[in-house]
Amino acid sequence: MTHRPHRAWLVAAVTFIALVGAAGFRATPGVMINPLHEEFGWPLSTISLAVSINLLLYGLTSPFAAALMDRFGIRQVVAWALLLVAAGSGLTVFMAQSWQLILFWGVFVGLGTGSMALAFVATVTNRWFVKHRGVVTGVLTAGGAAGQLVFLPLLALIVEQGTWRFASLTVALAALAVVPLVLWLLRDHPGEVGLTAYGASGPVEAPPAPVGGAARRAVKALFSAARTKTFWYLAGGFAICGMTTNGLVGTHFIPAAHDHGMPTTAAAGLLALVGIFDIAGTVFSGWLTDRIDSRVLLGIYYGLRGVSLAILPSLFDATAHPSMLVFIIFYGLDWVATVPPTVALCREHFGADGAVVFGWVFASHQVGAAIAATAAGLVRDSLGEYTVAWYVAAGLSMVAAALSMLIAHSGRRDAAAVLGPDRAHAAGEGAEGALTRTPGGQAG
Repeated sequence: MTHRPHRAWLVAAVTFIALVGAAGFRATPGVMINPLHEEFGWPLSTISLAVSINLLLYGLTSPFAAALMDRFGIRQVVAWALLLVAAGSGLTVFMAQSWQLILFWGVFVGLGTGSMALAFVATVTNRWFVKHRGVVTGVLTAGGAAGQLVFLPLLALIVEQGTWRFASLTVALAALAVVPLVLWLLRDHPGEVGLTAYGASGPVEAPPAPVGGAARRAVKALFSAARTKTFWYLAGGFAICGMTTNGLVGTHFIPAAHDHGMPTTAAAGLLALVGIFDIAGTVFSGWLTDRIDSRVLLGIYYGLRGVSLAILPSLFDATAHPSMLVFIIFYGLDWVATVPPTVALCREHFGADGAVVFGWVFASHQVGAAIAATAAGLVRDSLGEYTVAWYVAAGLSMVAAALSMLIAHSGRRDAAAVLGPDRAHAAGEGAEGALTRTPGGQAG
């Protein structure tokens, strides 16, 4: 007798594809900064502002999207988000003024991709998985890296041999292509198809619709979590994570490499390699999160990132020499390896509100990314190079490592003070109260 795979794996696969589709336009800023500057004459700081608004809205939308998914369903929210990404990407080809870049590239695409941000990952894993949550979180998080891997070299080639407008239309079509798949196969909760979450020992009730609206629930979760030190340690570290990934490297690595004579396609290829190793690093981080204290993992990840960023300015050259390749491999492994342990800590400390709270933590990630994207553009405009930006990012990474290790000193005392003993205990046991624990005591 053959057994079909649990429906949770199909939901995870569709989620992965949606994340890949959403990642396409987010992979384009580094490729398109120079072409936009050359065609319209806009300062790099102006173009970076549009990137910053995109990054900011990508993060700030996330907690509200998580609450909207509870109220209206995952399918509806994700389908509309993909349509918004397609609209923003497609309308960009008609722009002639910088404010249109900010509206289409910044606002439309920021809101659309933000609705499919990492709170989407947390929502799916919390509802559909009890067993292998860490690994599944890592795989889904790697969907963004896969999108970068798929789109970035292609977009760079299109920009170099054609125009940036063709690249924008390519992304719009890719986002539209995912919509029917989402509507057909994605489901909101195991109970819809008469199942329990994968690995659950008993049925798990669907989350109730938020009373008073999704926005009210998202804000209420923020106010509750903000009374704990744990939240601020996580948010502070994740803000620095955003500065050192999407904000700085993701946006400005290609222009910085171009400053040293490296062709755009070669630099884009290096960022695509980051995407390859990011997939491996994030999945492995998910596996480690099921077994090792998440606070320790975060401290190690941020510390090693700081060392690598301090070395980076000496590695830029006109060609991709072996030392730069070593940096790319290492940085790829570390890129979003921070996500699985951060999701696990939010689930452990904030229980049923874990996905929404993680949405706010992720919002801090994007606030940091937005600040770094604009600040690095200003540094480049004023100093003619990016060196100072890399060194500042290295120092901030060490701060993030310290904040991560401090989480152990706040722990459940804060949760008990805010949530009350019963809810704090539930938070410690996970959103469904069905988390398993390893001998080391880490939630799995």
